Amino acid sequence: MRISLYAFVFFKDNEYFNKIIEGYTLYGTQLNPQLVYYPTKNLRLEGGVFLWKDFGNPVLQQVRPTFRATWTQGKQQIILGNIRPHLHHNYIEPMLNFERVMLNPLEEGIQVRYNGTRLFVDQWVDWQRQQYRYSNFQEEVAGGVSSSYRISPDGSRWHVAIPFQFTATHRGGQIDTLDRPLRTSFNEALGLEARYRFTGPALQAVRFNGYVLGFQNYSFTPGQFPFKYGRALYLNATLESKLVDVMVSYWQGSRFVAPLGGDLYQSASRTVSNPDFLDPKRQLVFVRLMRDIRISDAAALTARVEPVFDLNTGLLDYSLAMYLNFRQEWLLGNVGKRARVGQ
Repeated sequence: MRISLYAFVFFKDNEYFNKIIEGYTLYGTQLNPQLVYYPTKNLRLEGGVFLWKDFGNPVLQQVRPTFRATWTQGKQQIILGNIRPHLHHNYIEPMLNFERVMLNPLEEGIQVRYNGTRLFVDQWVDWQRQQYRYSNFQEEVAGGVSSSYRISPDGSRWHVAIPFQFTATHRGGQIDTLDRPLRTSFNEALGLEARYRFTGPALQAVRFNGYVLGFQNYSFTPGQFPFKYGRALYLNATLESKLVDVMVSYWQGSRFVAPLGGDLYQSASRTVSNPDFLDPKRQLVFVRLMRDIRISDAAALTARVEPVFDLNTGLLDYSLAMYLNFRQEWLLGNVGKRARVGQ
């Protein structure tokens, strides 16, 4: 039996003045204490409560029970309940919005992961909204596959891999009282990742990531999305150093829509004031300055500065962010002297 504590303090200021997504600030804290028990060495059970409070709001945003069962067999895991969400999937931001860490912190469903020496695969389903008979809302479900296969040899300074990512979203159901059509969409990304590791004290590595992305609207009824198909190109070059990581990114989206993806990458507006605005040929350049500071084995502080330039409008926006992560477990007792895997 163990006690587990996850704490997350977040601050993200989006100074956006475009018609795709307006500016706003996310500022708050999340806490998830849990009890952990191993009935067998391969089965890990976790149960607790999730608390979320935004600063400037005296009321808790969420109070939810959490439960996760993780069965580990070699390099494969089957996870039921609160699956390992958002960043654990290893998606690029156009496919899965980084802000889901703050806005959609819990995912509930089933997850099958394989983490080998060359192959990584994460298959998951997040049941976002349960529908009941005579409900006045639709059921909502999302899921996907995130994978990467390393082609570079073991021990090389080069790390070269081929990632493939897929997401699907669906809204529908047959037992509600709404006269609303089904809505289904697919997104996928295929890319190439290359990283070269240096041995010097200051410069650590250089990295290149390039992806071709797609969007398909598979809704039966027209009008559920503004476009039927879309595609995009996403290129990233990163310089990793001891002081700061610098990433330069180029985005070219043609009628691209990703319901789970980052707001800035969309060709359809998500704003309050311009909800019908469309930018079918979107071109952006990002510069990201990132610094991770390890405070201890259990705590880390992350700071980010991210200006973004819209090549179509000549508009310069930016965001600032700082995050504190804390995660630790304390052993209460091990009467059976059991070994543990899948932590």
